[in-house]
Parts: sequence; structure tokens; C-alpha cells
Amino acid sequence: MGELKSYEPATGALLWTGECTDADSEISITREAWGKWAAYGLSDRIETVRKFSNRIKADAEPLIDLICRETGKPVWEARNEVEEISGKVDICIKAYAERSSQRRLSGASGNMAALRHKPHGVFAVITSYNEPAAIPCSHIIPALLAGNAIIFKPSEHAPAVGQFIVDCLHRAGIPKNIVRVVHGGPEVGKKLVTHNDIDGVFFTGSAQIGIQINRAFVNRPGKMLVLEMGGNNPIIFWDTADIYSSAALVIKSAFGSAGQKCTAARRLIIKDTLYDSVIPEIKRLADRLIINDPYGDPPPFMGPMITNDIADGLTESFLALMSHGGRPIRHMSRPIKDRPFVSPGIIDVTDMKERPDVELFGPLLQIIKVSSFEDAIIEANNTRFGLSASLIGGNAQQYDQFWANSRAGIVNWNAETTKISSSAPIGGTGLSGNGRPGSYYSVDHCAYPVTSEECDTPKAMIGIGLKDDNYGSDDAQEDKAVA
Repeated sequence: MGELKSYEPATGALLWTGECTDADSEISITREAWGKWAAYGLSDRIETVRKFSNRIKADAEPLIDLICRETGKPVWEARNEVEEISGKVDICIKAYAERSSQRRLSGASGNMAALRHKPHGVFAVITSYNEPAAIPCSHIIPALLAGNAIIFKPSEHAPAVGQFIVDCLHRAGIPKNIVRVVHGGPEVGKKLVTHNDIDGVFFTGSAQIGIQINRAFVNRPGKMLVLEMGGNNPIIFWDTADIYSSAALVIKSAFGSAGQKCTAARRLIIKDTLYDSVIPEIKRLADRLIINDPYGDPPPFMGPMITNDIADGLTESFLALMSHGGRPIRHMSRPIKDRPFVSPGIIDVTDMKERPDVELFGPLLQIIKVSSFEDAIIEANNTRFGLSASLIGGNAQQYDQFWANSRAGIVNWNAETTKISSSAPIGGTGLSGNGRPGSYYSVDHCAYPVTSEECDTPKAMIGIGLKDDNYGSDDAQEDKAVA
């Protein structure tokens, strides 16, 4: 099947080697076993996922180290990701009880009606590299609670973290034939998406791949497809007295995680009269950001991008914006030779005739000047995506106007575009995905509702449309009735 290797982006050192997986055999294993897991009592499944949460807490330090080395994230950021997992477990349990619990209803004719939920079967979970531990868990945990089996394909750029998560699940008591990991590139993902024995797909990644998966499901309405994709996310910057704090929110939105978050800010839409006071402050903060390997001293704000090829693509995008009329405010650079470290790029694209509506996945911020708040909202919505949007500054009335008119699944005020509560549903519109695949509403996709009318004894009568018992049964009587 071939070999898969993972390298540390910060150093180039080989981190992990494994065999690419035969997806057919792994699917066959879970297909045969999932019914037994579905037959477990819900309390047993809850207890097992709680054991997984405890397992993650016990193994937090090695997992943090692995995330740092495999993705290049600073230690503080990797620690936040690992701590998030246990919170997700608690939230998924609470959400399942609220949204998928068994309920008794009043039925017809005095009968009782029941609402219960059944698992779909075998789910494929296909995720990206930017949050290689937290994102898979946000899909796997609710799916397991509902009684599904899982085939998990981690990103080919983060297979070691994916394997670590699955090992923790097994050590917590999840049967090995209920959660399986498959390693490989796009061809393995394609096999999972098109396989007849996969009942649903959770996908986190680019819109381009998500659209391809959606097309593969066109003639299969019985399959569950959950798409969590990216965004061309806007920040509107309006009147505010605190320029420094507001600029810091922009920096954290655009350049946190080296811009490798689907909710990261890609566009800053700013009131023209604020431009000369705000943009220099944003640039000054960007100039101060420490970019280094995960264990650098002092601790870095951001680490490298995931690969040299992806970093090269982003720097080429910056040059393309320049060549089409963009005015650079802060040039991108590659501070460490042959490694995918990229310094933040800031470019004014106000005068570009056509701005590309794409997700430039990395530390690149485009600036657009507008003169009115209405124009700012129009510009914010000038995208096929609809994941996250934020208003910095402004007043309560303007926020209400922004919230009402913004076409995004996450709408914040004086907070980063990346600021999201795991206790809330997470997702977007347009090319950002379908439904709310993340966090609180994720359980909705893991089981389907079944309604039942129930009575312990048969009770029925026909009160209309029957002949009278004395009406007679000969043909003449019937002919007369017809006449």
C-alpha cells in the first residue's frame, strides 16, 4: 500500500513513518462490528467517552509535544487545543441529552407516541492538519455517543497526532473494531467517500475538496454528508476609542495559528477616515510578532506553516495580489531558509478591479477602505463563503444592523473572528459548509429521529364507510345500492 511519512515543519526532521491503509478491509471490520456498539446502553457509551477524556488528560504532555512537532504550533497553542478536548466531551454528552434523547409525546386517539434516535452506521471522519486533535474529536465523540462506528482519516500532514488520538480511544475502552484509523493521501479519502458501506462522512477541509465530496453524494440522498469548510472571513473596523485593543483583535484574528484556521480573518474592511491612524498600529504590532519554532525562547506568537509547498503557494498569492493592483503595507518574507516560516503579509486591495474570492489559508490580510457602514456590510458579504465575521468598534445599533445583515454562521462584536464557544453550534453558509457540523449541534448529524405510535393492546374500529349488518348480501341488493 505504500509508506506515509510525516516531517516536523519547523526543523524538517522525520517524525513518523507508517503504512498507508487498505480502506476496504478497515471498512469491512467496522461494518461487521458497529451493531454491537449501537446495542450498548447509552450510559455505557457515555462512561467510555468519559474515560477517553481522562485518558487525554493523563497523556496531555506527550500529546502537546506531538502537536507542536507535527504542526509547528507554539506550545501554548497546542496546550489550548488539548485542553479543549475534554471540554468537548462534556459538551457532546450534554448536547446528546438535549437534542437526541428519548421522549414521550401525546399520540393520536389517546395512544402514546415516542421519539427515539438511531445511529446511521459507519461514519468516515476526514479532517485537516490545523487542529489535528480537537477537530477529529468534535466529530468522533458525538458519533460514538450515538452508536456509530468510525473510520478516521487524519490529514496526511498530521498522521502521528491522528494515530495518537485513536490509540487513546482504544485504551479508554472503545473497541478496536469500532474506531479504525486509515492513513494515506487523497486517494484514500476518495475511497472512503465513494464506498457503499460508508453511511456518512464528516469532512473538515478546503471548499475545493468539499465540493468534490458533495458531487459524489448527488445520487446518494440516504447518506449523511457533513461539510465543515473554510471562509473568506471579514472584519469591519469602525469607530472606536481604543485603537490598540482593536488592532490587537485584528492581529489575533488574522495571524493566530499562522493564519491556518478556517475562521481566521482574511479581509479587513475599514472606515476610510480611520485608515491613517489604525493601519500603522496594525503594522506595528505585526512587526513585533515573534515567529519561531514551537519551543523558542521567548515563546513565539506563531510557528511555521505546515509545508514548504503550502508556504510557497501563499507567498505567490501575495505577489499575485500585488501584480493586480494590490498595494503592500507589510511584505511577506521567509525568515528561515528552506523552512515554511512566513512573516505576516498585509496588503491594501481597495483599488483592485477584481478581488479573488478564495480562502488564502495563512498569515495574509487584505485591507479594503469604505466610506459608509452600509458599504462595509456589502463588502463583508461580497463572498461566496459565510463562516465567520466580526465588527470591531461601532455601537450597539450598528452591531444589530451588522448581525441582521451578515451572511455568516458566526457573527462577533469586539471579538476575534476565531472566538467561538464550544457550547454553541459552529458552522457557516455558502462555500463554508452545510448545517452546523461543529460543537453543540454536531449530534444532530450522528443519529436520525424515529417516531412511533405505541399502545400495549390493539384498539381500533371503523366508524364510517361500512355496510349495515342487516343490509343484506345478495347481488340484487348490491346492484340497487350502486344504482
